Amino acid sequence: MFLKGLKFGMLLQLAIGPVCIFILQMASLKGFYVAETGVLGVTIVDGLYIFAAILGIASIIEKRKVKVGLKIFGAIILIIFGLSTVLGQFGINFIPSLSLQGAGNSNSVFLKSIILTASNPLTIVFWAGVFSTKIIEENMKRKDIYIFGIGALMATLSFLTLVVVLGTFTKIFLPAYVIQILNIIVGVLLIYFGVKMALKKV
Repeated sequence: MFLKGLKFGMLLQLAIGPVCIFILQMASLKGFYVAETGVLGVTIVDGLYIFAAILGIASIIEKRKVKVGLKIFGAIILIIFGLSTVLGQFGINFIPSLSLQGAGNSNSVFLKSIILTASNPLTIVFWAGVFSTKIIEENMKRKDIYIFGIGALMATLSFLTLVVVLGTFTKIFLPAYVIQILNIIVGVLLIYFGVKMALKKV
């Protein structure tokens, strides 16, 4: 069951999202160890979301007003991070405390990763759906669900660590102006993900 969870989690990681892009950026700017603290932050929040889904908290979030509120919250977080990243490349501190460029140490990268990952609490609803399907398809017991969830969580840790390694090599081999262009692209993508989330029907 652990391997099934790992495979399923790896499949999900192929859908590159804002968190993955952020981790890649931090690795290219700050190096392996600082970026890896971000991976730890992402893994912790994902683990809490999976655990919450197993406990059935998704039933509360399923209420329309709650879903709309969470959607707007998540969209605002992503757009603010994106704007801060783009403007930071031109020396403009949009919101200094949230600037991705200002993530100079492991603590700030860890916290920013937690904020970005937590910006989409509707993930709990997704995991609740996954577990419901697996219970029906494979007659899972509660113990099996936990093991499956741990496997999926390890996929997050493994995949994002590979992303960090890739980003670290980018830092070594790419000139500063190319990294600046990549940072602008990252910011634009974060804004895109935020707008997409805001427009998504719930």
